[in-house]
Amino acid sequence: MWLFLLLLGLTTYYIIKRNTAPLTRTPVWLLWLVLMTPASLWMLWALVYGEERPLPPWLLFGPFIICPWVYWWLVQRGRITSPPAEDGAQAPEPEKSETKLRPINAQEEKSLRDCFPWGIYYLQQLDYRPQAILCRGKLQTAPEMAYERIKTNVEGVFGDRFLVLFQESFQGQPFFALVPNPSLEPKAEAPVQILNRPWLALALLLITLFTTTVVGAEMAGVRPEDLEANSQVLLKGLPYSLGIVLILACHEGSHYLAALFYRIKTTLPYFIPVPFFLGTFGAFIQMKSPVPHRRALFDVAIAGPLGGFVVALPLLWWGLTQSQLAPIAETSSLLSFDHLDPRFSLLLAATSKLALGEALKPGLALDLHPAAIAGYLGLIVTALNLMPFGQLDGGHIIHAMLGQRAAVMVGQLTRIMMVIFALIHRDFFLWAILLLLMPAGDQPALNDVTELDNRRDLLGVGAMILLACILLPVPAVLARSWSL
Repeated sequence: MWLFLLLLGLTTYYIIKRNTAPLTRTPVWLLWLVLMTPASLWMLWALVYGEERPLPPWLLFGPFIICPWVYWWLVQRGRITSPPAEDGAQAPEPEKSETKLRPINAQEEKSLRDCFPWGIYYLQQLDYRPQAILCRGKLQTAPEMAYERIKTNVEGVFGDRFLVLFQESFQGQPFFALVPNPSLEPKAEAPVQILNRPWLALALLLITLFTTTVVGAEMAGVRPEDLEANSQVLLKGLPYSLGIVLILACHEGSHYLAALFYRIKTTLPYFIPVPFFLGTFGAFIQMKSPVPHRRALFDVAIAGPLGGFVVALPLLWWGLTQSQLAPIAETSSLLSFDHLDPRFSLLLAATSKLALGEALKPGLALDLHPAAIAGYLGLIVTALNLMPFGQLDGGHIIHAMLGQRAAVMVGQLTRIMMVIFALIHRDFFLWAILLLLMPAGDQPALNDVTELDNRRDLLGVGAMILLACILLPVPAVLARSWSL
């Protein structure tokens, strides 16, 4: 319990520090304290009265409802008021300033206007902002053709001085934005060095292999005294360790290869080892250059979950064939690996039935083999990343499919639904907290107007169906027909 609180506290602080701190002058520690209040009160109740005594409704729902509003008020009270770079779906239209910043002179402005042929994009207005030049008008041809033509014209006049963005306003009107190219700044060479740290990536991989092997041995029933007597028993943790590392490597490696295909600068995949809990907090890559268009955004985003899933599912099936059955416990949860109720997840139940057949009957739970634990966690990682919210892979997918404005609305709806899930089942509490902390918006692609083709749209719908199959429980009708 206290380990969970520590993990939640560290994760919450990291997300606030990274996503919220740049937007407000309110101290990070105060924001962190407000968001940790519900979990802290619930843990204190369990410590005083024990886990057997249920929480009173006012203590269960009150902090969960009040604290997010206090958090939002504190953020708004200390918000740093600086005008955004554009008026896309990420932020409201700022008030116009009396003194306009003009990063180009009159001759350059004339040359810029000549970059917009009336038959491609009829330019009506140039709007100077502190961080961009907004070019507003009417689109006269296909978005992809317009972007390529205007981009070529601007680069012919200004070289690589500006990045050319093509976005939609809140009213659905496409506009161009010229943003100063950050790679031309003196400090821009620093990120290039981060892209090539193979020794750091290898070291983190080896450390993660060790920490997950130790945790995997504990999952296999190895006690500390057994390990002291014979170090060879540590090898019992390899099925879990190799499985979870392979799933994470395929997930992030798929992101990495897709980014390289579109020539997006990105770091190597880095693992995050921890000596407790699951042995790792996952892995990550960081893209260091803009995404060129929505097709690239979609392909890079969906490559990770699919890459990890195609490894996790067969590994889960094989691990289930090596697993045992046990009576369902009242304290069963999503991380109860020794008495996991397969009915928590439609996909888990279907896979369990295929692997165990008639042996899986009503009233029985799964005592997972370490390899099955790795495969099951692979499903959880896939589901978390496919959440259609913000900068998660699912948020990128919805953004690429429906556009930035629709993605923000879907993200807000997802946040509300996850809070409802958390109130119904406490296992979703951490997920709800993560979505409450993360911004619902997503960074636009350079060409954020051109839509996807039908094949990618169908693939995106399939990804959302996969998410539903992982998260939703088995319907009663299927449970009866499957004898669960």
